[in-house]
Amino acid sequence: MCVFCGANEGSDPAYAEAARDLAAALASAGVRLVTGGGRVGLMGVVADAALAAGGEVVGVIPQALLAREMGHTGLTRLEVVETMHERKARMADLSDGFVALPGGVGTLEELFEVWTWAQLGVHEKPCGLVNVRGYYDPLLAFLDHSASEGFLRDRTRKMLIVETDPRRMLERLSAYEPPEVRRWVEPAAT
Repeated sequence: MCVFCGANEGSDPAYAEAARDLAAALASAGVRLVTGGGRVGLMGVVADAALAAGGEVVGVIPQALLAREMGHTGLTRLEVVETMHERKARMADLSDGFVALPGGVGTLEELFEVWTWAQLGVHEKPCGLVNVRGYYDPLLAFLDHSASEGFLRDRTRKMLIVETDPRRMLERLSAYEPPEVRRWVEPAAT
């Protein structure tokens, strides 16, 4: 399971608590955690908690961020890649699903990319959002507004699984049945 989250811990201790709960649930279910490979912020919290619970953690970090995000050398495996694009592609390849904990623009960008891929039929993996203490309420309100204004299909909106409890999120992700979508096909080479 790929977990997107902040390279900061945020101002509310509930964010780190949710990261630890999610990590413990993944480890107890025997699910490998895939992260961005940093040891700072929630990224470090979720990785450390999964390792402490006996879980396997694979991190993927670009060379340019290795020092800045303090690459987590205590992971089961840390892969160093050249670019952010390679990082995201590798994390997606290693994962059977995606979950976002609280985070900033990087977390949102990563979640929205894999959710868009699901919408287009590039993959059939579940995408979830753990809404800790209402952190994502404004975003969810915007998504509902986007749907009511005709820019987001109801089917696509429902593809994003939202839960407040990390353990309940894992239950829903494991029961995920992808909707029928029209497959996106790359244009043929000419």
